[in-house]
Amino acid sequence: MQELSKITHHFDIVIIGGGLIGASQALCLAKSCPKLKIAVVEAIEATKKNQPSFDDRSIAIAQQSAQYLKKFNLFNENFNYCEAIKTVQVTDKGHFGKAKITAQEYQLDALGYVAEVKPFGHALHQQLNDIKNIKLFCPDQVITHRFTQDLALIELKSGIQLSSSLVVVADGGQSVSRALLHIDFKKQAYKQSALIANIEVAGGHNNQAFERFTQFGPMALLPMSQNRYSLVWCQSPEQIQEYLELPDNKFLEALQNAFGFSAGQFTQVGMRACYPLALGRAERIVQHRVAVIGNAAHLVHPIAGQGFNLGLRDIQTLVTKLEQAQKHNKDIGCFEVLHAFELARKKDLDTVLTLTDGLVRLFSNSYHMLALTRSIGLVSMDLCSDIKQALAKQLMGKIKPQLSSSSVEEYLS
Repeated sequence: MQELSKITHHFDIVIIGGGLIGASQALCLAKSCPKLKIAVVEAIEATKKNQPSFDDRSIAIAQQSAQYLKKFNLFNENFNYCEAIKTVQVTDKGHFGKAKITAQEYQLDALGYVAEVKPFGHALHQQLNDIKNIKLFCPDQVITHRFTQDLALIELKSGIQLSSSLVVVADGGQSVSRALLHIDFKKQAYKQSALIANIEVAGGHNNQAFERFTQFGPMALLPMSQNRYSLVWCQSPEQIQEYLELPDNKFLEALQNAFGFSAGQFTQVGMRACYPLALGRAERIVQHRVAVIGNAAHLVHPIAGQGFNLGLRDIQTLVTKLEQAQKHNKDIGCFEVLHAFELARKKDLDTVLTLTDGLVRLFSNSYHMLALTRSIGLVSMDLCSDIKQALAKQLMGKIKPQLSSSSVEEYLS
């Protein structure tokens, strides 16, 4: 009882991290389980320029993810920071293979959407401040975790102390709480970094997205507002550094030469930034009164646009398990509930991490037989409706195909 006497605030759930995933988790839980008292702890205010979660990047939101967020009034395709993806074109530079997928083929308005991270994050934080059963502790951060059989006990840098039945760790790939909880994170760095920039294109983008594979790494262009594309260009860190140092006109020239003119003529570039790429996974996503979600639980290459969507499926699963626990009057942080969450997420995580890693290795190899296999695979995909539908449904988040590492090449060919 001496430990508990220090606690000044009690909540049902404490969420560590207020980025896109942490904020979305809090809002989805607050709206689906309005009796829960939820705390969110975030180190940097949403409007600060140094808030890394809300920078100038854009994210791909699968159709299934968009529908789930819309259910909680967290997403609307008419937001001025959102743009629909109506067509996706996949090509392999220097080879004959290509594939094209359109929303019209599936009687849909869009295959998915692109959202600008900064305004999206600000909108989520506005709702965090407006909902009565959420308390935001920001700027603040966790310095210690302790646990009793029935409670998680958390001390913040401000001196505030919290207790809860469950802690959700959602503070990103460099998670401090994951380290404090002694949860190992197995991380394998790719020999690539991603150059991120917003590119203006003459004539508009017509809601087309492009994925282009080169011998040095993949390139992606996602349609944004104001006739812009969100560029993700994966190359060696040394080459990326050279591109970062080029004047705007020289950079646009290099980009045009690498990508070609299938997306149009690039006319302007915004701020360029570089992010190292890695494959990573927490050794476990649950332990006593703890669930780990989003990038704190897994890191994937941006090649398939799965990062945010994978984290959102963590959110959906946890919401479902906690709703069920409440319905049956169970302790929301007990082993049974958390173990059910862990089992429910395993197959999806295995599949997506295997698929994205396999795609990186297959499409970042210039060996001529692999290049031929890729080209035949892309042509087959464009011609065969079953293969194409499988890729389209993965893109839309409708299904989670089960693939082993040995079957990635077969899936593509």
